[in-house]
Amino acid sequence: MPEKEVSKRKSEAKASSSRKKTTKKSDSSAKKTSSKHDIELIISEKPNAAKKIAEALADSKVIRKMERGVPYYDIMHNKKDILIVSAVGHLYTVAEKNKSFTYPSFDLEWKPTADVSKEAAFSRKYLEVIKKIAKQANQFTIACDYDVEGEVIGLNCMRYACGQKDARRMKFSTLTKEDLVDAYENAEPHINWGLANAGETRHFLDWMYGINLSRALTLAIKTTGSFKILSSGRVQGPALKILYEKEKEIEAFKPTPYWQIILGIEKNSIKIEAFHEKDKFTNHAEAKERFEKSLWKPAKIKNVEKRESIVNPPTPFDLGSLQTEAYKLFGIKPKDTLSTAQSLYTNGVISYPRTSSQKLPAKLGYKKILERLSSNNEEYRKKAGIVLGFAKLQPNEGKKDDPAHPAIYPTGLKPGKMTAYETKIYDLIVKRFFATFGEAAKRESMTLKIEVGGETFHATGMRTVKKNWMELYDPYAKYKEEEWPNFSLGEELKIYRLDLLEKQTLPPKRYTPASIINELEKRGLGTKATRAEIIESLYSRKYILDDSIKVTIIGKQIVETLQKYCPDILDETLTQEFEKDMEIIMEHKKDEAHVLEGARKVLTKILKDFKSKEKSIGEELKEANKETQDKESFISKCPKCHEGNLRLMFSKKNRTRFIACDRYPDCETTYAIPQSGGIKQTGKVCEICHAPKILLIYKRRKPQEVCLNRDCPGKKEDTVAVPTHTNDKGQAIIDGRKCPKCGKDLILRSSIYGKFIGCSGYPKCRFTENLKKPENKQQA
Repeated sequence: MPEKEVSKRKSEAKASSSRKKTTKKSDSSAKKTSSKHDIELIISEKPNAAKKIAEALADSKVIRKMERGVPYYDIMHNKKDILIVSAVGHLYTVAEKNKSFTYPSFDLEWKPTADVSKEAAFSRKYLEVIKKIAKQANQFTIACDYDVEGEVIGLNCMRYACGQKDARRMKFSTLTKEDLVDAYENAEPHINWGLANAGETRHFLDWMYGINLSRALTLAIKTTGSFKILSSGRVQGPALKILYEKEKEIEAFKPTPYWQIILGIEKNSIKIEAFHEKDKFTNHAEAKERFEKSLWKPAKIKNVEKRESIVNPPTPFDLGSLQTEAYKLFGIKPKDTLSTAQSLYTNGVISYPRTSSQKLPAKLGYKKILERLSSNNEEYRKKAGIVLGFAKLQPNEGKKDDPAHPAIYPTGLKPGKMTAYETKIYDLIVKRFFATFGEAAKRESMTLKIEVGGETFHATGMRTVKKNWMELYDPYAKYKEEEWPNFSLGEELKIYRLDLLEKQTLPPKRYTPASIINELEKRGLGTKATRAEIIESLYSRKYILDDSIKVTIIGKQIVETLQKYCPDILDETLTQEFEKDMEIIMEHKKDEAHVLEGARKVLTKILKDFKSKEKSIGEELKEANKETQDKESFISKCPKCHEGNLRLMFSKKNRTRFIACDRYPDCETTYAIPQSGGIKQTGKVCEICHAPKILLIYKRRKPQEVCLNRDCPGKKEDTVAVPTHTNDKGQAIIDGRKCPKCGKDLILRSSIYGKFIGCSGYPKCRFTENLKKPENKQQA
């Protein structure tokens, strides 16, 4: 039971609290009695962090050792023997004591992640190595990321792998040598029990909600004789409801017509558009009357007004604002921004990204960072030089703070080779850092009032007078610049257009992956580190789709069914209360057992109610699931029989996917397709062979539109011809060549992309060679 764990941990927390009172005395006496045989074990969260800690603390050469393929480090620091080893994220996960597929289930415990998930099997060797090395040590230090998750990772390693009740705690926000040395020398004497307790509570809560609700939904649909793995969770349900409400708002929207009168004037070859002062007319007759009054009349300047405005520099990035900016500028999804920033952090070039702070304390050493950045490249040298020239270095900080970490900032260390995403995110962080120190920019607006036939039109243009911080943030400071000529009162202007436009009001904007994360933050749902993952889970379950987020049929039905039968599952107020409880636990004002017991009571009531309506819920979900599958699998009408539909299908026997006519066996039309990547119908046909076209979607690659017909003449036209002869198996053997990898014959193969050369030893040998002409080269 989690409550037993909590009771045990509460006594540990009390013991550690009493130990704090004698920390100074015990630390000093420990130094006196420490023998030359003392060995300290430091555990980091990731392998790269272990390497950097070893390099930072080592007084001399770092000895890298290997155990079962896991690297660890043996160093001397101040004449002390230290071993440094890493976890690979969570080595323990919450699981049932006795696995079942019923609900409700609350009998939980921590188990090795490798025992619970096949995907995490690789983590077993790390756990075994930690257990083995721990036997050599008599002092222990946690150096995992300083946040809730890092504290739980460190705590579980200590109590289950090392057999320890407590440990020293290093706290750092960057993996630079000076920060790591400082974190070690000034390590906290105990685990941060506030973070640890809150973290463990969150894990138990998320399991209790996620597994029980997901089982309930899946078993409900199973009662109807159908099967579909469905999921919900403590935050996932309310998040889906927010998206659903936006979807219903858009569906209910009814556009209304309105009219605008637009005037186009020109001076010095600069064209300016102005709108009638009333802007939108809801009465067509009135709009037409005003428009006709203005026809063939001269346009004269009635008034010119100029105003200056101040645009303050941006605040430093917290994780949410970095994800929003990266999506806006580069289209990088929030989860990819987080993983990219995490990679930059572990490489030592930026600070810890999972932060909600918009503050950069002076103790970071602004000058030192700027001087380091100036040696990275010429552009950074110039921008850093501008900032270093300021009389005072004072960043424009935001209101948000985080007790664990400052805002995201570059360390100044020169990066090594970076991926395309890393290059973009790193450059954005560096230039945002520069910009926060900049002076406010000045913008000037010019508003014209133009009279035409007694009707007044307005036009406003903006330009930047002094760029200041904008130069430091270039090219990411996106402001519209309109350089207009000067105008004088009464000046007659050249009219190049005067039109009466009919328009319609637009529906509300859909959420994007970035804007829904901002919305979750505003509502206090999820954490900075989990929100992107929650949205990604909605995509993976096919409850939502597209970057301009649409809720699918099954997504809508889950919300509607739960609202009808068990609305508490979607109640965001309940989730918000639990988030507040976590904050209170961190402050030692509430205990874990109390919060978990409250959650168990709520869930028991919800699930009991759900169980009584299980059959009805299942029936409604079944219909939505069938409709979703039909819609998702549809590719086009069959081009051969013209009666059936081409659908995406799966062979259980061969574990492959293909596209075929749903009138089989009456129609045997079949197309082979790639076994990886996403597939979408396009509604288009090939211009050459008239076979349907599909859209192939791969991660971090531009979607590719291809013809389903492998033998399409268009694919032969852009292929290089190669000499072949046919063997007794009917294969086209390439003349005069053997596979450079295994020495077997090379054969001419075909795929959805066209012809290519492949090894006859496939699948044991996977050598391929493209035959596309250079100008048409694509992956075969």
